[in-house]
Order: sequence, then C-alpha cells, then structure tokens
Amino acid sequence: MTAMRINRYISASGYSSRRQADKLIEAGKVTINGKTAELGATVEAGDLVQIAGRTLQLPATEDLVYIAFNKPAGIVCTANPKVPANIIDFINFPQRIFTIGRLDRDSRGLILLTNDGEIVNPLIHARNQQPKEYRVRVDKVITGEFLEKMSTGVAILDTVTLPAEIKRINQHEFFIEIKQGLNRQIRRMCEALGYTVTDLQRIRIMDITLAGLEEGSWRQLSHNEVAAIKALEDGA
Repeated sequence: MTAMRINRYISASGYSSRRQADKLIEAGKVTINGKTAELGATVEAGDLVQIAGRTLQLPATEDLVYIAFNKPAGIVCTANPKVPANIIDFINFPQRIFTIGRLDRDSRGLILLTNDGEIVNPLIHARNQQPKEYRVRVDKVITGEFLEKMSTGVAILDTVTLPAEIKRINQHEFFIEIKQGLNRQIRRMCEALGYTVTDLQRIRIMDITLAGLEEGSWRQLSHNEVAAIKALEDGA
C-alpha cells in the first residue's frame, strides 16, 4: 500500500465517504496508531486506523467496476437485500457494487453503479452541478407558460430550483436538463405547476447516455467516461 490521506483511507475501507470522514476526524473520533488523527494526516502500510475503537482495513484488491444500468420502473435503488426488487439483486453482479445517486421506484433510465467509493462524492456533490437529462411525460397538454416556469425555476422543498434547459417533444412530453438532485425534483416541479408525471426516464448523466442500452441491461463505462468522472475529484 502506498501512503494515502486519512480521509481517503477511511473511504477506501468502505466505512464512509471522504466528506463524512473529514467530519469524523474533526470530531476527534479517528486514531492512527492510537493517536488522534488530524485532517491531512497520512496512513502508511502497517498503520492501525480506528474509529471509535473499530479497526479499519482496506478490502482485498479487486478490479474497480463502473457500470451504466438502464433501470426499469419498479426497481428500487437500494443495496438492502430485504427490500423486494432491489437493484443489486436485479443486476446480480459478482462483485459488491452500489449506486451513485438514485432514481425513485417509479422512474426508469440511466443510473451508475460502482465499487469505487472515491468517485461518489465528486459526482453527486452539488458544487459540481453535473448535467442530467430526462425525458418526461405528463398528464396534460404542455403550455408555453409551463415550459417557461420549468426552465426558470419552481418553488419546491423550501427553495427555488435552478434554471433548467427545456425542449418540447410533443403535446405531453419534453426533455429537461437539470444540474440539481433534489428529492423527486422533476415530479415535484410538475406537481407544483398542476401537472402529474406519468413517465420519467433519465437518458443522460454528463456525457454518459443510454445509447445502445436496452431497458434492464447494463454495460461497463468506457475509459474516457471513467476519466471524466475522476476528473471531478479535484473539485469535490
């Protein structure tokens, strides 16, 4: 093992994200060889890292996995094996993987999965504001006023959504690109304007798309796609 920062070591062990690790370090809950760790401390091979008395270890070396999955509606984005139709059981991948972000049960489309804890925060952190595009169908005829309000911002969850890119497809469908990840954001935006979403499909995250990926199937991300995600780490 090469020397690594303590927050990265904690993340790589699977205990928490790097951001959460920083909070644990600041709270004085992390020790290295029995001494309270400080932010920016490094861990060398053979060092004993503990959190509240629990010893952390890096997992056995395994290939890092980066997957794009076309989620069907009805599949739940959780690793909890007790939840019926959970995404991990559905994919049945031979290595332990987890989702980056989520799609609600009723939504479908692109979701990313990995076993690399290092890329999760950079991709989902609001600071990076990575674009995500959706195809949406609603229950009523789309008006110009509706499109204008969806594009300029809608008051939901005690805030106003950021400006979004909107393109009408037909009377009931539109594309929307957002750079936020509020809970059920698009559904809530539509509901606030008197519309109900009848189908919601995420079709793109950054430059990663569903092209050639049938519903219920997955593929490994390309080298360039992974590199683009990892390039976000400096801003996380």
